[in-house]
Amino acid sequence: MIASVLVAALVAGGVGGGIGYWAAERNDGGISTTVAAGDAPAGFKRDAGTVAAVAGKALPSVVTIEAKSGSGEGEAGTGTGFVYDKEGHILTNNHVVASAADGGTLSATFSNGRKYDAEVVGRAQGYDVAVLKLRSAPDGLTPLPLGNSDQVAVGDSTIAIGAPFGLSNTVTTGIISAKNRPVASGDGSGGKNSYMSALQTDASINPGNSGGPLLDARGAVIGINSAIQSAGGGNGFGQQSQAGSIGLGFAIPVNQAKNVADQLIKTGKPVYPVIGATVNMTDKGSGATIAEEGAGGTAAVSPNGPAAKAGLRAGDVITKFDGKPVDSGPTLISEIWTHKPGDKVRLTYERDGREVTATLTLGQREGDG
Repeated sequence: MIASVLVAALVAGGVGGGIGYWAAERNDGGISTTVAAGDAPAGFKRDAGTVAAVAGKALPSVVTIEAKSGSGEGEAGTGTGFVYDKEGHILTNNHVVASAADGGTLSATFSNGRKYDAEVVGRAQGYDVAVLKLRSAPDGLTPLPLGNSDQVAVGDSTIAIGAPFGLSNTVTTGIISAKNRPVASGDGSGGKNSYMSALQTDASINPGNSGGPLLDARGAVIGINSAIQSAGGGNGFGQQSQAGSIGLGFAIPVNQAKNVADQLIKTGKPVYPVIGATVNMTDKGSGATIAEEGAGGTAAVSPNGPAAKAGLRAGDVITKFDGKPVDSGPTLISEIWTHKPGDKVRLTYERDGREVTATLTLGQREGDG
């Protein structure tokens, strides 16, 4: 489609030029008019806080990531990341690098064209977060400043930077359309989903924007662009999908992404908070129902786990998590993963037609299982 557009533009330009030449040759009156263009202002500067100024400052810290599978099968995938610290760590999405994580190759190209090999430090499939490390990282790296996603308000301005459909260093703008939007996103390959309580934005983001920063008006990172709602009804930036932006983009809040990134840099493995219960992931609308039994016939409520200690049992329907409404299993997971192991939360659930409230201390699970 892009090639067709370019050809059409070139043809239209050629026709326009031809018509202009023909009109000049047919100037029977012999009258010629010359229009002088004004000189461009010298040293034109963009005011601080403008989109141009914010983008100009952020672009040198954003990279286009190319991931190639170790098997040699399939085409290379393209995504985005940004400089997390001066040591050369790059923060991005797990689904951007997953194909190259086992024996593949990764590279990161800066806006000045310099390209560096990279390797995976750690990745968290459930959070859809990954950390890379540049090999032979250059001196003078400038990490992007991190904002506070908890303080973001609906209507705040947003700036997204990425490589949509491979078009590196693309800048788009919009606003925060909603907060705490539960999103279960997949990579289109039939693998496991990732869950987030996302920031929703109408800034135009497309496949290739994955892992790129969502900035506020000051240029601070407030989220990692990770998924879109496509017209076809699917979520995510799957390699097979060519869906484009319809103004429904979703970003991992940076407060959560920072916690995950720090853990990955420290240990190489993600840590997930858990309630110690298996919930139904298909029903939606009435809450998250604790299943009658877990995978492989195991107990749905782990003995001596957080949920068991709080008095929950199979068949209970969780309707609120720390005061926030829960309408499904994915929504519950999205809310759980905004917390840390050891946090105390209040659960509201229904049992036999009555509402019960309990306090629960979150447990933990290490690694993607």
